[in-house]
Amino acid sequence: MKKALQLVMAVCLMAASSFAAATNYTLWINGRTGGGVIGNYNSWTYWGPGTTAAGINKKSVNWDGRNSIASQSGYVRNALDCFCTGNNWCYVVTHSAGDLMMGYVMANYGGSARVKKNAVANSSGVCGNSDGSSQTGWNIKWVRAASGAGGGSELSDAGSWTTSEPLVQDLKTSTARAMYNHNTTRNVWFYMYAGAKGTAYSGILPGQDDEAVAYHSTGGVAGSSGGSYCNPSDWLCNDLTLGTAANEGGSLKWSYHSVSFRDDNEAYNHYANGNWGGIVGVVRSAVVNSAL
Repeated sequence: MKKALQLVMAVCLMAASSFAAATNYTLWINGRTGGGVIGNYNSWTYWGPGTTAAGINKKSVNWDGRNSIASQSGYVRNALDCFCTGNNWCYVVTHSAGDLMMGYVMANYGGSARVKKNAVANSSGVCGNSDGSSQTGWNIKWVRAASGAGGGSELSDAGSWTTSEPLVQDLKTSTARAMYNHNTTRNVWFYMYAGAKGTAYSGILPGQDDEAVAYHSTGGVAGSSGGSYCNPSDWLCNDLTLGTAANEGGSLKWSYHSVSFRDDNEAYNHYANGNWGGIVGVVRSAVVNSAL
């Protein structure tokens, strides 16, 4: 009887130890232009002051924001391996081209074998192995996309950005939409936040936009090319609907994509401006209240 009791206590202690070791992290993945130090998960130059609340155990997942999605995706995979394997789970936040990056990584690598890591990174952003075992994909609770560019941008199509940048080529609407299967998210929800404070020069962007990306992309609208989508107050084009519902006119959103915020008051532009500004600020507030 005594041995049986000791065995039960040992099992309970092991379970408690395993539970205590579980940690949640909030990963922030930048968009075009980059700015943070690659491999340094505490470098917040792209976003704003690192002292600002931005979800539990926040980490800045930096890539250069200029080279191709394929060539830079390894940095994001390193971070996901570091903090989202084993007992650890992640909340993921993206901005602009960071949405294209995260979608690409999930579709192409989210079903692969990942060695479990110990969440202790070296100067290159690579973590050590934990127990040597592997798992399929990563432990991700959700993705929240601020001005998601998974559907590309007409600014790239028109050459409004530096066309010598490989990333600008990736951001062409037809290229971005054909880059990977946007419906393949490994059952992880992408919650979309669409800004609408556009300007005169963003007239080449169809429908509502935030100066850089139009609603067809920031709203996760499916299809091989972009379309014109607006707020309900605008009668000149079809409404982008909230949630997963089909948009006015019948177009669908990609699987596991849901519009959480539509900028009906046209108050938020695309840019963080080094101070968690624009649509990034809206997402940050949502993350503070939900990434716990």
